[in-house]
Amino acid sequence: MKDLKYLAAYLIPVFCVLGIFLKGYWLFVTPIVVFGIVPLLELWMPSLKKNLSDSEKESKTANRFFDLLLWLNVPIVFGTLVYAFYTFNNSFLTTYEVVGLILSCGIVAGSNGINVAHELGHRQESWERFLGKILLLPSLYMHFYIEHNHHHHLQAATPEDPATARYNENLYRFWLRSVTQQYISAWRIQHKLRQVNNYSIFSVKNDMLWYTLIQMSYLVTVGIVFSWSTTLLAIAIAIVGFSLLEIINYLEHYGLRRVRKKSGRYEVVREIHSWNSNHALGRILLYELTRHSDHHYRASKKYQVLDYHDISPQLPYGYPTMMVIATIPPLWFSIVNKHVPHEMVKLATQ
Repeated sequence: MKDLKYLAAYLIPVFCVLGIFLKGYWLFVTPIVVFGIVPLLELWMPSLKKNLSDSEKESKTANRFFDLLLWLNVPIVFGTLVYAFYTFNNSFLTTYEVVGLILSCGIVAGSNGINVAHELGHRQESWERFLGKILLLPSLYMHFYIEHNHHHHLQAATPEDPATARYNENLYRFWLRSVTQQYISAWRIQHKLRQVNNYSIFSVKNDMLWYTLIQMSYLVTVGIVFSWSTTLLAIAIAIVGFSLLEIINYLEHYGLRRVRKKSGRYEVVREIHSWNSNHALGRILLYELTRHSDHHYRASKKYQVLDYHDISPQLPYGYPTMMVIATIPPLWFSIVNKHVPHEMVKLATQ
């Protein structure tokens, strides 16, 4: 029965659909729950550090129930968005209702979309990776698959990684740097792959070209089926979706640095190079993304068997709470800077 706890992740699209159905101020239920009620609950809910036994890990890894929970997010996310587009196109919504609709759907695109896409993007089965790419589509962030897998996991916690926040870098400066440089980085990676495999920029093997065409087709399809103003709505939802990803990126490696050896290579990524949070509610809603250190330590591990490591730096609150705090830079610096390992602060300020 404990495994059913991950069903709670579906509450986010449920609240979103409820808000769309009832309209009015109900359209703000999703952001209020995720960034208001959840952080308050996390203040008194336990931080669970217990790890599974080897036999439990083996059993849970083989249990397809955990995979099914991820796969179901594909129809859930796209079903929610279609309902939102239909409602927007066939109802008279006031400005504040449109804002609520954008925020609610953007949270779904970020949590049940990009977050699940991240997990599926590391799977061995090609069709699961395909589902992950599809879930990146509503946020217009399909390039994330290339940049994250081919660059971030190699360069995390180094100055070369655009998705690693630097010490004393505020969220807004990081957002601009990460969004632009990750996109540029994805094209550079694709260019290197073209050179190695000797194919044209217009080749069917050029994933970045395909991602661009698919995303443009998505927006055009929304415009044709619904309206061009609905396309603008879809773009706004996408911005909220990938912005949530970037806030989480900000949390995950802020201020952490790997040592550069005399050879010029960086030390191997270890458990100390990612921020963790064991707060129960955030762990459930984000499919254990908050045990990020173990994910970087062994990226192939499935979310349900990720471990807690004592040596990993720990955020004082859960991810949803820390996301809110990150939007207020002075508050973030005052809370988090004292938790950054001293030796990493010295590396960052050298």
